[in-house]
Amino acid sequence: MTDSTEPKIAFIGAGSVVFTQGLLADLFSFPELTRARIALHDIDPERLATAEGAAQRIAATRGAEPTITAHLDRRAALADADFVINIIQVGMDEATRTDFHVPARYGLRQTIGDTLGIGGIFRALRTFPVLRGLAADMSELCPHALLLNYTNPMAMNVLYLSRIAPKLRVTGLCHSVYWTMHDLSELVGVPFEEVSYLAAGVNHQAWVLRFEQAGRDLYPLLDEAIAKDPGLLRRVRVDMYRRLGHYPTETSEHSSEYVPWYLHHDSEIERLRLPVGAYLDIIEENTASYERTRDALASGTELPVEGTLEYAPQIIHSVVTGTPRTIYGNVPNRGLIDNLPSDAAVEVPCLTDALGVQPTRIGALPPQLAALNRAYVSVNDLVVRAATDDDPRHIRHAAMTDPATAAALPVERIWELCDDLVRAHGELLQPGLRELLGT
Repeated sequence: MTDSTEPKIAFIGAGSVVFTQGLLADLFSFPELTRARIALHDIDPERLATAEGAAQRIAATRGAEPTITAHLDRRAALADADFVINIIQVGMDEATRTDFHVPARYGLRQTIGDTLGIGGIFRALRTFPVLRGLAADMSELCPHALLLNYTNPMAMNVLYLSRIAPKLRVTGLCHSVYWTMHDLSELVGVPFEEVSYLAAGVNHQAWVLRFEQAGRDLYPLLDEAIAKDPGLLRRVRVDMYRRLGHYPTETSEHSSEYVPWYLHHDSEIERLRLPVGAYLDIIEENTASYERTRDALASGTELPVEGTLEYAPQIIHSVVTGTPRTIYGNVPNRGLIDNLPSDAAVEVPCLTDALGVQPTRIGALPPQLAALNRAYVSVNDLVVRAATDDDPRHIRHAAMTDPATAAALPVERIWELCDDLVRAHGELLQPGLRELLGT
């Protein structure tokens, strides 16, 4: 940033109140951002009012003096923004339940359903029309703003935006690498502050390539910890680590959905303690958390909010102040990882400073890791092509290519399932993708 105006930060989907609160608490922890202009947007008036009230309360608690505005009109929130944080969920809980209940009738199991698999495919397809509108508005109203995307499916959304709006400055943000390394440090008994690490791959399926303390490889300590605790062997990510040689950066629940080996088999579900349908419980808790916030504001009771250590506030602070940091971001590949497609959305370390977000070149991943990532990004490519080419056949091609879906269902049933989900999501999909194709 070059002028003296306080930065304007637009929250798109601010009705995700609990997440908005955490991000604001992080932002206001930086003295340089306590007078920022915060523009909140949501299409739900009650949730928007709750987000505004929570923002005012957090600012007062933190001693911040921001300018806070609330907008049902997205364009008003975006006008002259310096940063845009995208946290939308198109279709909300009802659409998510559909993504679980309809496939379950076919015997298809999911745990989280927001990144890959049949749930990730249809979450993307109902999100893309909103992203297209957001990209068009930003291109007109704030073309130089940084778009910091938290909305899943992360890799599909970043890929879609890079294809429809290549000039937009987009970085996808996820906390999985940070918390994986935090937890691994605790597991091996080394203070997180003393750990150096390098991870790369794709969102929710990146890999810990280096795990060190002052140049010492910590993987042998991880092996010792696993040997001492047989319970760790009953986790998907530990099973994958032992077979692939590098630890995956997302939870076992997530990781099980991106490969064909686990959810299709009753014995593996039992051995690895996989909670089928876990996200349905999470969305109930998210709703309860929102209601607690809403009720606390209405009654004037205390609203405790802790910082989240998320990347978006750190990036904003780095750009505003020039403070250099390394974060993990999801960006178009463009030569960052040699053995993945050039336009795939990849997750790599990024330098952030006054110039923005600058990704780090990794080189080649170990071949077994790249092979799994290529299956993942092939699904992403077909889902995005379904939308950009307006071709409903590519929805079915993506589902056929998806490892977990293909392991569970014969091809005829995959096409029938796609038809049922197209019917169920209806007008949330772009018109050209609503066609039923049968088998």
